[in-house]
Amino acid sequence: MLNLKNLSEPALLASLKEDRADAFEEIFNRYWLKLYCSSYKRIKNKENSEEIVQDVFTSLWLKRNTLEIRESLGAYLYSATRYGVINHIKKEIVRNAYREKMLTCPNEIDTSLEENILANDLGRNLEREITYLPEKCRSVFELSRKQHKSNREIADFLHISEKTVENHLTKAIRKLRVGLVELSRITIWLLLSLLEV
Repeated sequence: MLNLKNLSEPALLASLKEDRADAFEEIFNRYWLKLYCSSYKRIKNKENSEEIVQDVFTSLWLKRNTLEIRESLGAYLYSATRYGVINHIKKEIVRNAYREKMLTCPNEIDTSLEENILANDLGRNLEREITYLPEKCRSVFELSRKQHKSNREIADFLHISEKTVENHLTKAIRKLRVGLVELSRITIWLLLSLLEV
């Protein structure tokens, strides 16, 4: 069996490109601690350093068949770790700036106008989605939610069983939820954009 510990970097890379997990393991064993120390020296956080190095090795494995390393493997891995650290630091700067901004925002922001607009939009979209429901399903939903009738009262009024009422309500709620998912995404985006103002 080939002793990978004695292999040169180019030979080890060639084995890695042949999908050999033992070659990947040898690369991992050779470089993990060095890359971790390099990362930790810059960001002083154990978990984040481990995550950065893990991402470097995950990327190496995923790109093993297409990877073109023009320098040494070690230099490539150090460079990838350095970029991982830089990206981490950039994200931390953005997070800290956001936290700082949120701390300086007044606790009570008058968003009543925006909230009214969003509530009206939601109401209009809900009404539109209700019109798309099948007729019987729509009738049951409106009797339940708009006229506040119990399932028993709806069953008596429409001459159907309570179980059928429950089935129609379940179906209506499921269809409305699906129909309103896109609106929810838009609403969340709008609310988040309001926080950034």
